[in-house]
Amino acid sequence: MKTKMNQDVVVLCEGAVMIALAIVLSFIELELGVWGGSIGFAMIPIAIFALRRGAVWGIGVGFVFGTLKFFIGDGTVANWVSLLLDYSVAYGAVGLAGLFCKMENKNVAAIAGTAVGCLSRYLVSFISGVTVYAEYAEPTFAGISTPNAFIYSIVYNGAYMIPSTIIALVVVPVIFLALKRFKV
Repeated sequence: MKTKMNQDVVVLCEGAVMIALAIVLSFIELELGVWGGSIGFAMIPIAIFALRRGAVWGIGVGFVFGTLKFFIGDGTVANWVSLLLDYSVAYGAVGLAGLFCKMENKNVAAIAGTAVGCLSRYLVSFISGVTVYAEYAEPTFAGISTPNAFIYSIVYNGAYMIPSTIIALVVVPVIFLALKRFKV
């Protein structure tokens, strides 16, 4: 019989494995060039873990991964607020996918959870763009007129978050449901 402490150890170990997997995947990215940001796969293991273990654990794993990504991945920040928003809190927000972990329909849970987690990261990145990076907003981004920091942040963050979200929406449900099928 598993005790609560044994179960917590299992969840911690699974979380550590997912953080390690996210770190490896964070090195496989499509850079957007001089603007920064990249299309990546690191949200996938965080969302899967959150869907399996819940939002609290998912947010924790995302937060730890985001912080490590900054230090291991040679991250760039304007100040400590951007470190928190662009890395720690942004990836922690992906853990909100775990809000759907108790849903009966696991197909819907996987899609809805992944969408909420990814959109939450986008929201945090958007907030960082209109607060921390507002002074760096350019009048155009990739040929699109961006007359203010609000529009600039929507376009800039959308340039990498939309493709990353689509990738996660395709991959997470497949892996999550396969893990359920094999009772892993």
